[in-house]
Amino acid sequence: MTLIQLKYIVAIDTYRHFGLAAEKCFVSQPTLSMQVQKAEDEMGAKIFDRSKQPVIPTELGVELIEQARKILSEVEVLDQMVQMRLGVIAGQLKIGIIPTLAPYLLPLFIQSFTSKYPRVKLIVNEYTTDMMVASLRSGKIDIGILVTPLQEAGIKEFPLFYEELLAYVSRKHSSEKKAYMLPQDIDPKKLWLLEEEHCFRSQIMNLCALKNSINDQSQFIYESGSIETLRRMIDTNDGITIIPELATTDMNDEQLNQVRYFAEPVPMREVSIVVHRDYIKKKLITILSEEIKSCLPLKIRDNKNNNIIPVITPS
Repeated sequence: MTLIQLKYIVAIDTYRHFGLAAEKCFVSQPTLSMQVQKAEDEMGAKIFDRSKQPVIPTELGVELIEQARKILSEVEVLDQMVQMRLGVIAGQLKIGIIPTLAPYLLPLFIQSFTSKYPRVKLIVNEYTTDMMVASLRSGKIDIGILVTPLQEAGIKEFPLFYEELLAYVSRKHSSEKKAYMLPQDIDPKKLWLLEEEHCFRSQIMNLCALKNSINDQSQFIYESGSIETLRRMIDTNDGITIIPELATTDMNDEQLNQVRYFAEPVPMREVSIVVHRDYIKKKLITILSEEIKSCLPLKIRDNKNNNIIPVITPS
């Protein structure tokens, strides 16, 4: 089996569609299909079940694809070793990032990183925490940027920074005049939350000591996948939500007037780069980590790991 065949097989597994996989590999679909068919013929077994839509790997295919991802990663590391020996930093880094970080963190470092390292290709996708852990285990991504600690077997965590959890209140809200808040000041009936698959929701539930039945008594239930959507709802309605500190970096003065800080001990969230224990792109990951830290606001860079609110992920 050739490296190009392995590449096509992994692409089909990633996109679950022969046509899309061929497009991403910059070849025609007949060319890709022929190479995969040739690999299956040589093995004497099917890698994909073509009768299903989307296409899924067979039981043998799952094992083969996992190994193929490892082989392709190792080949990429060999290329990186040669490039770095020659003083060139190059390669590809597939990154997963959670939605409550992406709109605030990515704009801080992407432009500076790509300017400094033009031969490094960053491929970034948004994932929920569960999806990211699964993608790390399968080799679909190299690293995740998310909130920790996860306490997931086989996953290594490297903290990047700590940011405060803040309250964002409506101008009609009873807490609007308060300088500092306590978690018990939050009325559950007035609290706007993210959808259940988001780990940030779990942190808010922990912070406020809330139960999953929080909205049972509410007249109007709205759960969003976006902190910005919740913030805009609060701008035009009564209520309160919790936001991460990075979400305030591009707020105007009027919006900042609606931000309330919690009294000591200030609730914090830990943001980390996470990798699978078998990760191999150590140099690129180190460079990325250093760049992210250098681009953070000074206040966040200086935050300490005190009063970290736990993350609860679905089992």
